[in-house]
Amino acid sequence: MNRLTLPRPCVLVVFSFAVLGIWLSVAPASAQDPQRDALGVARVWEAEHIDYGPPALLDHARLLPRLDAAVKEGPGLYQMEKIGESLEGRSINHVWFGTGPMHVLLWSQMHGDEPTATSALLDILHILARHQADAPVQRLLQQLTIHVVPMLNPDGAERFQRRNAQGIDINRDALLLQTPEGMVLNALRNRLQPALGFNLHNQGWRTSAGKTKPASISLLAAAFDEARTETPGRLLAKRTCAVIRESVEALAPGQVARYDDEFEVRAFGDNVTKWGTPVVLIETGPYPGDAADKDLIKLNVVAILTALDALATGRVQGADAASYASLPINESNLFTVIIRNASIVPGTGIAPFTGDLALGSSRVVKPADAKGVRQAVQALRVEDLGDMRVFSTLDTVDATGLFAVANQGWKEGDVVQIADWKTFKSDRPLVVGASSDIALLRATGTGSYTVVRIVRLERPLGTS
Repeated sequence: MNRLTLPRPCVLVVFSFAVLGIWLSVAPASAQDPQRDALGVARVWEAEHIDYGPPALLDHARLLPRLDAAVKEGPGLYQMEKIGESLEGRSINHVWFGTGPMHVLLWSQMHGDEPTATSALLDILHILARHQADAPVQRLLQQLTIHVVPMLNPDGAERFQRRNAQGIDINRDALLLQTPEGMVLNALRNRLQPALGFNLHNQGWRTSAGKTKPASISLLAAAFDEARTETPGRLLAKRTCAVIRESVEALAPGQVARYDDEFEVRAFGDNVTKWGTPVVLIETGPYPGDAADKDLIKLNVVAILTALDALATGRVQGADAASYASLPINESNLFTVIIRNASIVPGTGIAPFTGDLALGSSRVVKPADAKGVRQAVQALRVEDLGDMRVFSTLDTVDATGLFAVANQGWKEGDVVQIADWKTFKSDRPLVVGASSDIALLRATGTGSYTVVRIVRLERPLGTS
């Protein structure tokens, strides 16, 4: 094996104990408190992270200067190399640090529209570079050599699309290796022969942990055969998942799920496991609130740093793999918003009926405007209507006693006259697939209604 080495760093620290408190316990592995450690990492992130803007807008052009800044911020700590290029000639970069005998490989954004972990990896590099002489970080660097590929699919990131410029899903190209990006990842894994890999993704915002909670983080110890055979390597991956579960649930109780472990013969995670590097898949999913993107970055930082620490201390060997097995399975039982108990006005000449409107959402990057400014938005659409009582949601709107209709250009507080909802027609009907804003109206007299709320179906996340 061609082993990469680094000069031993002088003194490394993650932060000042006096200012930020304990990050990861310096006590023996058996005495560590994973939940305290997770909360400590979260506090460090809150004090130290850099706001890169919406992860969806972190394209290759914005990534490169931030990688350069991280390397400069930690002189003697990080090394970086270009390991290949995308189909359109964008560099694919590999950053590594530490001198330990156990090599760990993390790669992010092999799907171009799955960027949360890329921002988290930049934060981790920044945090580790800023501070010195902390025992947990010394331990990390002495026991592990950590390899990071922060953006495997820069052409997909440029378009904010899943696939690369060929239109191929890189994560289904492990065997044919027809994508330059897949070849790069395969070559790096073969060169490093890492003991563990972390495959970092995003999943849809319909994903729930069981029936009721958002699956903010889903985990998978990738299988390498149809029988889901458990080897010592796959057991290590399961135990690592158990560590991550305990840490993330300190911040988001019940919001960790287990990804479907059915063997996928074409997938990188499954094949990398088969080739000798067990893989932990981390899928980032939905989270409530206006600061969801930032909170999800924080969860990724917590998940990754606590997992790496458990590997460095050996605590992972004592983790209970049954904690991974008992995770609720990923389901699609969640909507972003449910407008409940409304009198739904289709606007097609059909009489109103009582029911719920279930809104799903996705992140969308709009084309650059005339000034070259791009905007990221949360785009919602009506995905179902009727009786939605069996579904969960991040946000509930109680529309009891209100009429729900596609907004006709009204503003909140407007008084409108509608002679008969049964014959009301609109060129923006409120049906499954609708993406127009929804107006909620209260009857204030015969044929008279007041607009009490507009539910916006496009919510700005930021610009670049």
